[in-house]
Amino acid sequence: MPQQSSLTVPDGPAPRTISLEGVGDVVDAGRRSGYTHLRQQRLPTIGRLVTAARNAASVLNRSSLRPGGHGRWQPAPRPARRHVNGRMRITVVTLEPNSFVAGPPRTGRPYSLEVLYPVRGRAHLISSSPDGQMRSAAALAPDRARVVGASQGHHFLVNTGDEVAVVIRVTS
Repeated sequence: MPQQSSLTVPDGPAPRTISLEGVGDVVDAGRRSGYTHLRQQRLPTIGRLVTAARNAASVLNRSSLRPGGHGRWQPAPRPARRHVNGRMRITVVTLEPNSFVAGPPRTGRPYSLEVLYPVRGRAHLISSSPDGQMRSAAALAPDRARVVGASQGHHFLVNTGDEVAVVIRVTS
């Protein structure tokens, strides 16, 4: 049973009392909401996604693991995924020089986050509008994560170097 509270508001010569009975934010503070769209989402932060990407990249760099299936997104090798817990997915793509791959389809969840992290090689992230016009091109810098925002268009990852490029994608 909620406790009755009141607030005294000075208004001119005589203070008046206002009841907090109908104010839901105050009365229901700390209780679970019956509305599913207001429930707390326990999603990983961008920092956790970047840390997961760096850890997976270091595992791929120091081992002899080579992701197979050039030119398509696929789950990262098990040792690279082993250090990730929670609701994160790690995929990897291997691109030959002068090749590209379309960004993986969006999960459709409204709160999903996505981070790209280059393991080796040079690559650019190209963003295009729904009509095919290029909107932006951003280089994936070594040892730097790129947060990919939701877009109405498409994303393409292009290998712009002379060697095979490997890029990790971590999503929540």
